[in-house]
Amino acid sequence: MRKKVLIAEDEASILASLEFLMRDAGYDVRSVMRGDEVLTATRNFVPDLIVLDVMLPQRSGFEICREIRENSDWSQIRIVMLSARGRDREVQRGLGAGADAYITKPFATSELCECVRTLLGHNC
Repeated sequence: MRKKVLIAEDEASILASLEFLMRDAGYDVRSVMRGDEVLTATRNFVPDLIVLDVMLPQRSGFEICREIRENSDWSQIRIVMLSARGRDREVQRGLGAGADAYITKPFATSELCECVRTLLGHNC
């Protein structure tokens, strides 16, 4: 059974790139572009991993990450946060909210792919 990846990213070009990368790696992919859509998509799709942009319209990735971590039904979902903000304080905030990894934009696709592969235990 294919692993499922939910992508939450508001920049269309980055979203298209991430969708291609994850599909090419064999994952079942869904995507949203607004923060207020992430929890609904998580309930309906139940992903194994979420690629979560920090700065989404409507709700921040930090807030969404904390809410996902507060739901015991979603405790196994892995979260990779993406952000243009790479200062130590921001990284710690993301990891403190419950993210499994924090990757700073711009990022190498190989870096993201390796991170997803490691968290899901699959080749990418």
